[in-house]
Amino acid sequence: MEDQDQLAVTIGKNITRLRKLANMTQLELADKLNYSDKSVSKWEQGNGIPDVRILIQLSELFGVSIDDLVKEHPEQRQVIPRREKGRQRLITVLLSTGLCWLAAVIVFVCFLIFGSELKAGWLAFIYAVPASAIIVLVFSSIWHWKWMRILSVSVLVWGVITCVYLTVLLAVGYNAWQLFLIGIPLQILALFFFVWRKRAGFRV
Repeated sequence: MEDQDQLAVTIGKNITRLRKLANMTQLELADKLNYSDKSVSKWEQGNGIPDVRILIQLSELFGVSIDDLVKEHPEQRQVIPRREKGRQRLITVLLSTGLCWLAAVIVFVCFLIFGSELKAGWLAFIYAVPASAIIVLVFSSIWHWKWMRILSVSVLVWGVITCVYLTVLLAVGYNAWQLFLIGIPLQILALFFFVWRKRAGFRV
């Protein structure tokens, strides 16, 4: 029992330290965990131990390992501030999408050099739009960027439809504008999905 009490105190101190280094209030942390601020306060005071699922969420949120949460740290470990971490993540997304557009430029240049149908070369830039949306969607899912995830899904839906529409138009000359009608229910379903998950208490 004493070991469990000591573990609760250690975890509480680590949560407090990491939360303050991230410039977060107890209420802000509770909101990200979908818990009440009273629960966060209880953990920080050593009056309870978060379950494994919450410990995993905390480790992902603060960018530390679970060991960093459950072990004592005589010498306080330097943690990257939230603002700096956000800047690093933004740079990662920009570099990743930049590689996608670099690939589009390479394809376009290859069409200019070797392609017989030059008019199709610019499609590479159109296809880069949904490809970039997929990259942003993956990172926003990992880092829990809620609104960025919704935006990337919307761009993905309309980007894919636009790619199919233009491909059909250039390949066979058929104006398949009806394809854009498909995007309307898909967009509504995507928004409904995110809103429903949020109200149901799931992490989005």
